Amino acid sequence: MIEPLLSDSFLLDQIQKTTPEPGQVALWWLGQSGLLIKSRHATVLIDPYLSESLTAKYAGTTKPHIRMTRCPIQPSRLGMIDIVCCTHKHSDHMDPGTLPAVLQSSPGSLLILPKALIGHATQMGLPPERCLGLDHGETFAMPERQMTIKAISAAHEGLDQNDSGEFLYLSFLIEIDGVKLFHSGDTIPWEGQQEAVGQGVDVAFLPINGRDSSRRVPGNMTSDEAVEFAASLRARHVIPHHYDMFTFNTVDVNEFSHAAKRLPVEVKPVILRCGERFYI
Repeated sequence: MIEPLLSDSFLLDQIQKTTPEPGQVALWWLGQSGLLIKSRHATVLIDPYLSESLTAKYAGTTKPHIRMTRCPIQPSRLGMIDIVCCTHKHSDHMDPGTLPAVLQSSPGSLLILPKALIGHATQMGLPPERCLGLDHGETFAMPERQMTIKAISAAHEGLDQNDSGEFLYLSFLIEIDGVKLFHSGDTIPWEGQQEAVGQGVDVAFLPINGRDSSRRVPGNMTSDEAVEFAASLRARHVIPHHYDMFTFNTVDVNEFSHAAKRLPVEVKPVILRCGERFYI
């Protein structure tokens, strides 16, 4: 079992005591695609998987979800969250074992998710009045928190839509206190993606576990594709995600390290340990 760099009370204490400067944010990788972002004005949680729900769900099946990295913190301890973003309905991104506890612990928080999944959220028992659905190109703004969140469609592995034309998978472009972060969610490259995200990204948070039909789950960017996409954005930093969580659906992060040698000098690769803080 991989141990987080910081976990439990040590991680919570660091999050609570971290006070970013103006124009600065701190972020923590929480494993898989989970990210906690903190500025002077807001704390945002994206795609948190902080339970054992999938291990329990698939126990004794032909697709066991054997956890590789220990959970860094219990969701009930996250009482400082303003916004939770979920990119799509898969439980390692929209976790029924995590979200109810986070929303209960942070009673003023709002859940932002694909508009197509509002019904799914309410079926999970999440309060509909605290769920805000976005679709491709739509933006949620919180001027009092100096933050905007823009939804961009994602292809996991296709640009799938429901009968109303709403996208099932999203990425989020978040600008918070002047810092611009792109959280890909689960996606492969798709035509027009670079133009949809635009330039000026400070951090690109991209998946690297690739695609393998034997896994029987939709795939993501490979390490090579993540590096190529980060280079096309001219992002200041690129951070890999979606690895070291489940034994059947992971990749050696050294593949990303090797591919990252081809990045332009102005694009810096950053490999975080679960529970590790990074300032931008």
